[in-house]
Amino acid sequence: MTQSIPRWSHASAGRAPARGPAGRRGRTVVVVGAGPYGLSVAAHLRERGLAVRVFGEVMGSWRHAMATGMYLKSTPAATDLSTPRADGRLADFRRERGEPELTELTPIPCEVFVAYGMWFAARFVDDVDPRRVTSVERDPGGFTVRLDDGEPVPASAVVVATGLGALAHVPHELRRLAPEGPGPDALLSHTSHHTDLSRYAGMRVAVVGGGQSALESAALLHEAGARPAVLVRAPRVRWGDTPVLERPLRDRLARPASPLGTGWILAGLCAAPQAVGQLPPSARLLIHRRALGPSGGWWLRDRVEGVVPVHTGCRVERADPAGERARMTLTGPGDGPRELVADHVLAATGYRVDLDALSFLPPPLRRAVIRVPGSGAPRLTGAFRSSVPGLYFTGALAAPMFGPMLRFVAGTEFAARRITRHLARQAARP
Repeated sequence: MTQSIPRWSHASAGRAPARGPAGRRGRTVVVVGAGPYGLSVAAHLRERGLAVRVFGEVMGSWRHAMATGMYLKSTPAATDLSTPRADGRLADFRRERGEPELTELTPIPCEVFVAYGMWFAARFVDDVDPRRVTSVERDPGGFTVRLDDGEPVPASAVVVATGLGALAHVPHELRRLAPEGPGPDALLSHTSHHTDLSRYAGMRVAVVGGGQSALESAALLHEAGARPAVLVRAPRVRWGDTPVLERPLRDRLARPASPLGTGWILAGLCAAPQAVGQLPPSARLLIHRRALGPSGGWWLRDRVEGVVPVHTGCRVERADPAGERARMTLTGPGDGPRELVADHVLAATGYRVDLDALSFLPPPLRRAVIRVPGSGAPRLTGAFRSSVPGLYFTGALAAPMFGPMLRFVAGTEFAARRITRHLARQAARP
């Protein structure tokens, strides 16, 4: 998981780089980010013959912001990256390697998904450049994208597909523990800071949160020899249901399946994400915040219940350094401790969509992007274009506009097809 990432090219996969009409006119689309959304958008653009350059480490967040031993919460059917071709699915990757196809009863290790993403990049995306984008500036021809070595790259359009990395959320009541910033060596860290939780072996670790990240981190901490305790605001921990491969017709009609789970609401959100974008902003934000509450995967339950102390119905009121430890004051109706002392506090508190967290977008450009009212997210058209012509956002940054499917890999096809269709029309204009 620490090997260097080569600059993949179609040549290595037996294909020549695409050179379509857009390339002849010198119009280049820059994709910022080489995770599931960036790779999927690039694969669709290239298949349409559009000139595209992709910047970022292939599957970088998945390689560096996931602890070793973690699994995907998504099922195999909801884990395919998107390409117009028919041979880019996770199942195709497994088949090519001579490995059995995964089912809903097979949790997917993160390292398997990372390997799939790297295979996808080599097969469908030409020349992923690992350099980091440091600035995106508007100019009369569109944009100038500046890289970490200072090179300027002209672009007619920019697609921001940077994933969750910069959006990690740490509640203000915890921040006193790390005045110089959270991190693995501070009293406070966020789950996105870790690839190896064994560094806390023998230590008391307070895990704040009640979702998959909190519960799986607690299990991994316990299995690595740490002494975790989970602090959950909700009155109980919610767990996913064990999948049933062959459901009766009556059950399928009452609770249809979708990439996000079963039930008519989730099925509707996945079937018509474009309809979510037509709702009033307040309704969209309600869906974004409430459609999928915190829960743990069905396969994780036995590793947590009765194994790791989980205190429900409690809220961290205050957290202060006490020498080399953290002293936390807890409130709420729960029956847990009123005070907790820990050697380390792990914030499994998720991510918050906020354009201001994207430092590579200069303040004047960020100010020009109209936001979703009540949110830091960009307001987008049906083609994922922002109020700044030529600037597109996808993935989690688009979830407040199109619903929770855009927070998961399952949304890659919807986003990639819409962005590509719009950019192809733009390129066809004289």
